[in-house]
Amino acid sequence: MIIASQLRKENIAQYLLYMWQIEDIIRAFNLDIDAIDRDIVSKFPEENRKAVHEWYESLIDMMRREEVVQKGHLQMNRNMIGSLADLNNRILADPRQKFDDYRKEFYATLPYIVELRAKAGDDKAGEIETCFNALYGMLMLRLQGKEISPDTAKAMEQISRFMALLSADFALDERDELFKDDEKK
Repeated sequence: MIIASQLRKENIAQYLLYMWQIEDIIRAFNLDIDAIDRDIVSKFPEENRKAVHEWYESLIDMMRREEVVQKGHLQMNRNMIGSLADLNNRILADPRQKFDDYRKEFYATLPYIVELRAKAGDDKAGEIETCFNALYGMLMLRLQGKEISPDTAKAMEQISRFMALLSADFALDERDELFKDDEKK
């Protein structure tokens, strides 16, 4: 909760990856709040434990109501992916040169997205969600200490650069600063 709210303010991509990890942690604990209290919440300072407990409890409740107990993501996280996809589309459609660097990174990332989507079989996701799936998969491989091929590392570097730009633009857009005209009239 504390980390999530800080990440939400600072970097939307890191926030979403963190929230996906929290969903998996909750699943690993079989949605058992007592076990989460014992192994996670108890590690927090006493003054934060009640709020952290309530946060995990509310996530567990949402996961049950939204039927993402075994797999999938909470609606609030899917909505955020949708917002990022919408922002990506708006930036790509904007004719101003101020977005040329963004477009360059997107089109440099697109071949990797196409390749990943081809490997997904019937479980195809949109472009932005595909990037998140790749980044989360990389995170899981690293946590497991698995070796990463040079080609995969190269793809992840490109996807990471692109997602960093999208995250920065998301923060600007939330402050209504992204699409403001730079020209003084």
